[in-house]
Amino acid sequence: MEKMIEKILTEEVLSYFSEKFQLRNDRKKLGDFENYVFEVYQDETPYILRLTHSSHRHEEELHSEVDWLNFLFNNGLRVPKAHLSIDGNLVESLIASDGSSFHASLFSKAEGKQVRFSDPEFSKKLFFKWGQMIGSMHRVTKKYTPEPNIKKRPNWDEDDLLDVGRYVQDKVVVDKVTEFLTELNKLPKNNDNFGLIHNDIHSGNFFYNGKNVEVFDFDDSCYLWFASDIAIPLYYSILGRFPKEKYKEKEAFAKTFLHAFIDGYKVENRLPADWDKNLPLFFRLRDITLYTVLHKKIMEEDRDEDVKSLIIELRERIVSGDSIVDVKNIL
Repeated sequence: MEKMIEKILTEEVLSYFSEKFQLRNDRKKLGDFENYVFEVYQDETPYILRLTHSSHRHEEELHSEVDWLNFLFNNGLRVPKAHLSIDGNLVESLIASDGSSFHASLFSKAEGKQVRFSDPEFSKKLFFKWGQMIGSMHRVTKKYTPEPNIKKRPNWDEDDLLDVGRYVQDKVVVDKVTEFLTELNKLPKNNDNFGLIHNDIHSGNFFYNGKNVEVFDFDDSCYLWFASDIAIPLYYSILGRFPKEKYKEKEAFAKTFLHAFIDGYKVENRLPADWDKNLPLFFRLRDITLYTVLHKKIMEEDRDEDVKSLIIELRERIVSGDSIVDVKNIL
């Protein structure tokens, strides 16, 4: 999180939201990259409190996020429920000392645990369940229409991370991104291949209890091609497990992952047309947004060697037009 935001997130701000959601004063910080995330308690029951600064999301965007989240929950999907405050609001807001705002929402804590790449549970059984969960989200969401008082989630091309030149002074990259986005925008859109998706279901955004996957963190949800939700799990699984030089190991894993994942997806939803043909496009799209967010959120003087190396790797692929794995070798 940017340093200026750290300074205005005071104990008074946290106490205000604790009162609004009737929480105990003890809390455990779980994350602070794009949002502040805390494990909190009502009596002895754990919940997740998320604080979002107005520089990241407007209040109306958060209302649209939790509206869709609760739609999925009410249709039987394994996602956390968003809870009302004592004032009957799913989103509470407070003006900070500098005139900006913090927005807060309270969620049920997901069941299970995070599965790390080195865990024995990170296996074909999980990949199947992962795909099955995403397939069910796509199927159910085809029936979702926001209420008139709820603003729709943004379209994919409204993401500020695609405005690369705002954060990166590199004309070669900016020109390549502009060219790529023009190409991507030519893809056909219909109810079976395009809609509201989570857009960030990597292994850090769900818990697994050995039987089921429960997805959380809907902060990046937007209207985008369904194939992106198929690409993202594989993208991050490769990125987290393999250095870019390990081509054979990477392709062997990607093939195992993708086949199990797709088998699970097909249990719940029909695969979108040309998903396999378009998979490399969504690998490249994630290269761009990841490249930009690393520049946006981590100042150059704060980047460790891993971050510097990743930025170099991402730039190389953006400029060359390559994708993280050669799809024709894994289908």
